[in-house]
Amino acid sequence: MPDISTKPYMLRAIYEWCTDSGFTPYLAVKVDAATTVPMEYVKKGEIVLNISFGATSGLKMDNEAVRFHARFGGVSRDIYVPVQNVLAIYANENGQGMAFEVSSTAAEKPAPEAASESAASTPALASVPNAQASTADLAQYPDDNNDPPKKGGRPTLTRIK
Repeated sequence: MPDISTKPYMLRAIYEWCTDSGFTPYLAVKVDAATTVPMEYVKKGEIVLNISFGATSGLKMDNEAVRFHARFGGVSRDIYVPVQNVLAIYANENGQGMAFEVSSTAAEKPAPEAASESAASTPALASVPNAQASTADLAQYPDDNNDPPKKGGRPTLTRIK
């Protein structure tokens, strides 16, 4: 029997924790051909979605995908995100949540005979640089964000590669 991914269970758990705590759950998504999202809001191949009760209608989070209806610019849209395309789920108010690794071929479904290889797509923890690391140590990590840092405002999730 192939291993069942823990990722959809973790997504549902963090979503429930956010709503129980009064926080707004946000979903960071890697956009590709398998996702159905409003493309005009996609930046650098990613989109961040508010999946709170007040922002969605018909939210369904199962083991394969996250589906719901949401309004973008006053227009109702159907949203479909395969679980393997989810980069992170977090509370918007404090940034607490969980990030996941997404392979570059997330849209491809594994063949039945390759089910044993699907363990590579399960969530995994990775170390991040120490907050006290020197600037020279941090120079080895490329910065793909060309935008200037924001001053104040809402907290954001920062992915470190």
